[in-house]
Amino acid sequence: MNWAQWFGAAVSVFELLIFGVNVVGSSEGNVLHIGGIFPIAGEGGWQGGQACMPAANLALEDVNAKKDLLPGYTLKLHSNDSECEPGLGASVMYNLLYNQPQKLMLLAGCSTVCTTVAEAAKMWNLVVLCYGASSPALSDRNRFPTLFRTHPSATVHNPTRIKLMRKFGWSRVAILQQAEEVFISTVEDLEARCSEAGIEIVTRQSFLSDPTDAVRNLRRQDARVIVGLFYVVAARRVLCELYKQNLYGISYTWFFIGWYEDDWFIRNLEREGIECTPEQMRAAAEGHLTTEALMWNQNLNERTISGMTSEDFRRRLNDVLRDGGYDIDGGRYPEGYQEAPLAYDAVWSVALAFNKTMDRLHKYGKSLKDFNYNNKEIADDIYSAINSTQFLGVSGFVAFSSQGDRIALTQIEQVINGNYIVLGYYDTQADNLTWFDREVWRGGKVPQDRTIIRRVLRTVSLPLFICMCIISSCGIIIAVSLMVFNIWNSHRRVIQSSHPVCNTIMLFGIIVCMTSVFLLGLDGRFVSPETYPSICQAKTWMLTIGFTLSFGAMFSKVWRVHRLTTKAKSDPKVRTKKVQPWKLYSMVSGLLVIDFVILIVWQIHDPLQRRVKIFLLEDPEDSLDDSKIRPELEHCESRNNSVWLAVIGAYKGLVLIFGLFLAYETRSVKVKQINDSRYVGMSIYNVVILCLITAPVTMVIDSQQDASFAFVALAIVFCCFLSMALIFVPKVIEVIRHPKDKAESKYNPDAGVSKEDEEKYQKLLSENEDLQRLIAQKEEKIKLLRDKLTEKEGKTALPVITQDTKDERI
Repeated sequence: MNWAQWFGAAVSVFELLIFGVNVVGSSEGNVLHIGGIFPIAGEGGWQGGQACMPAANLALEDVNAKKDLLPGYTLKLHSNDSECEPGLGASVMYNLLYNQPQKLMLLAGCSTVCTTVAEAAKMWNLVVLCYGASSPALSDRNRFPTLFRTHPSATVHNPTRIKLMRKFGWSRVAILQQAEEVFISTVEDLEARCSEAGIEIVTRQSFLSDPTDAVRNLRRQDARVIVGLFYVVAARRVLCELYKQNLYGISYTWFFIGWYEDDWFIRNLEREGIECTPEQMRAAAEGHLTTEALMWNQNLNERTISGMTSEDFRRRLNDVLRDGGYDIDGGRYPEGYQEAPLAYDAVWSVALAFNKTMDRLHKYGKSLKDFNYNNKEIADDIYSAINSTQFLGVSGFVAFSSQGDRIALTQIEQVINGNYIVLGYYDTQADNLTWFDREVWRGGKVPQDRTIIRRVLRTVSLPLFICMCIISSCGIIIAVSLMVFNIWNSHRRVIQSSHPVCNTIMLFGIIVCMTSVFLLGLDGRFVSPETYPSICQAKTWMLTIGFTLSFGAMFSKVWRVHRLTTKAKSDPKVRTKKVQPWKLYSMVSGLLVIDFVILIVWQIHDPLQRRVKIFLLEDPEDSLDDSKIRPELEHCESRNNSVWLAVIGAYKGLVLIFGLFLAYETRSVKVKQINDSRYVGMSIYNVVILCLITAPVTMVIDSQQDASFAFVALAIVFCCFLSMALIFVPKVIEVIRHPKDKAESKYNPDAGVSKEDEEKYQKLLSENEDLQRLIAQKEEKIKLLRDKLTEKEGKTALPVITQDTKDERI
């Protein structure tokens, strides 16, 4: 409802009545009447009249007691309760204006009521002085041309808030407001100032009465520094809700309005249905900041215009409030106690303005008694007088800007251990911040304005890496030692029959595989992101080539055994033939050529690059660390990584499967040309089994850097150590136990015969072949003789048979 229009219509109805009341009734004598609208008994909003009305009455006593002020006149206040409701406030104003005696000025409190009263009062040519209204909207001179206020505008807090945000490095804030005009206009001014200062407003939440959803939305928006603008009743609901939502403590900073009472967060909890205990409310309120215009003169010993100091006024006011039933000694102050000096100084401002107006009117033979609601000339004189009024009051130095706003310093306080502690003062006009360095932050540091996300690279555990490097180094040392042993004893039959060059190739491949373990553990701890792709290429090449050299050497051996076994079925003499080494080397070379082709094409066409896998946010281990951890894991990957892995996997998989097949086929075959064929087959079994286990498991645990590295490294190390043990331990034992190349079959059951036995064996074979030839020749001769004998016997037997037959016939 637009009360200005309502009252405008009412003017035409009661104009004659009003016109008839030109002067204060003679029965009143020389009394100057002013109207007062005080919010006292309401349920919501600011009920500051509880303390401001007694303060105004004290001011009336002091003004009327001062003989040189308003000489010959007495100032009288007519008041009523508005409950901080604009509709009721308009009704109170109507009753004040249309009931005698006539009022020269209006006093009002509560922004919503002042908005209604001041917007309508211009139609009666009345000046309105607000002692408790902070709405920035009231600074609009076009809308409120006759308004003044001893309470500074709420916008005076915004420069202070901006100053504090810059001081503590906050560039991201949120706003939570009650849906009232005073707070809406304050927020609009704050948004404009934040934009000028380069401060981001991440969200602006508002509510009517229930702040639950608005507070919950603050959490969703990751609001950490929050400006709260609401009346004290709503403030208690907000505080309880932020406790429930855990939006307090080390991670959050709240700005509240400073004109609440000092113990506002534990008052009236049961009466207002607040579902939090006083202890919970204290915990949620701890550490919040407030900004408020200075409402008490900070110089406690300085005499003001009334002759009192601010402490004198405090004592007098406390006495009056005690008489009114308030437990002042118990710290139970009525609402509006902080603003009481403003109401006191507002009455003094009225008295001083009337005094100045009377002097001016006296020059023209007029007086304030000539004022009526249609007399704009006297109204303008009153306006000019109060606009130029300046004095030292109990609230500090009182002066008004061109917008009618009080010019005042702002005070910054913080709740520390349940009590408000003054941190400093800020002079908006001079841009001067006086700071006492008394602030206390939970955790010992300034809260952050956002969730700081620390990117933490997951790296392989250093003890694990060192352990695997030591094991790999031992493996390399053992492989080099076995290589020296293999070359040094290459003349021994036990070494010759196992093809020492193939053994050397296998050992070199094992060394390369062991070296790749070092590269597998290199990550962001040791190398830069720019160097990481080179590491990716190096470990891929080394692991692939090392596998081919070691497994290829064993594969070529078992392949030759299978070939010898197959040919021996059709040609028994094959078992006695010597295996040509080049056939074994060509097999390994062929596998290497395939590796080189695939790797070169891969590296040229689609090289491996550093890729970072990002995980969900995690909480830090330190509870005082107000941040979140974004784990990252770097790995090697190319654009078509799955395609290249599939090619390598298919190729190596076929070789493994074929090697497994050959090992199984030759599991019980003994060939003297390759005396370690069974051990080679066992090594192939183990390699194949470990590869089949490692590949899928690694894909599952690839996001767990320690488990993945340990599993792959252990698989490589185990394969290498097991292969070296199976192939070389029997040979080392045989060489140690039989240093003169004697029988070796005891520790090497697949080994061939000794040199002497071989010579005897070859001699026996030669003699056997000669004897077989002689036997064959003799058998041929015997056959011929038998044939001849059979033929001769046949000729002799025929006539006998014929003669016998003839005799029988005769």
